[in-house]
Amino acid sequence: MRRVVLKVGSAVLTQNGKLAHRRLDNLVEFISQLKTQYEVILVSSGAVAAGYTQLQLDKNILANKQALASIGQPLLMHTYRTEFAKYDIVCSQVLLEATLFSDNTRLEYARDAMGTLLSHNVVPIINENDVTAVEELFGDNDQLSAYIAHYFDAELLTILTDIDGFYDQNPHENKEAKLQKVVNHIDPILLEQAHSANSEFATGGIVTKLKAADFLIKNNKKMFLTSGFDLQVAKEFLLKNIHKSGTLFQNGQTNG
Repeated sequence: MRRVVLKVGSAVLTQNGKLAHRRLDNLVEFISQLKTQYEVILVSSGAVAAGYTQLQLDKNILANKQALASIGQPLLMHTYRTEFAKYDIVCSQVLLEATLFSDNTRLEYARDAMGTLLSHNVVPIINENDVTAVEELFGDNDQLSAYIAHYFDAELLTILTDIDGFYDQNPHENKEAKLQKVVNHIDPILLEQAHSANSEFATGGIVTKLKAADFLIKNNKKMFLTSGFDLQVAKEFLLKNIHKSGTLFQNGQTNG
């Protein structure tokens, strides 16, 4: 069966400082539909935001952020387990650190475990281990999800976020900005811009998504960027191969 990675960020999963349960419900329903055609790996943010609902600490302080992640991760997983159970789907928690990808032995064990989970119809839910990853290579789940897609043999990464795709200009500043439906190359200058997350609990912004796309393009993999608020575009693209909106990043020599 074909394998995809789905990444959803804090901007989608949180609202007004709390978990956005309706969006999470819609996400799980979408995954249940995807599983008729794909093996699905979910990379999910939201642990820090979930922790903040229980203890309001300043997340800009590293120790506080780690504490919030520790509190929030089981809360987030409990919510996922409850929602997936409605569709008789078992989910699992996988916490990774960036150093995994530079250790071939650990990586091979992780690949074997992932294969076992997927072969038994489980949805692995991955997050970076914020509690122990003091010196984060990624610092955001966009780039982590790109590594997951590459090293765990997925054909596509889909990032669900608070924008509907990649534009040739900033759509918030220029009404003439045009959505780029297909991108084969990313200007290195764009990768050097400062991060500009739009959510209180988000850590990335468009730059980290472009870095993720650049990594996958260079490794002959694909990435699809679209809205996580309205899943219709993602559903049409992944379930029906209809590309009406959103941005597909792919190597120019890749077919499809």
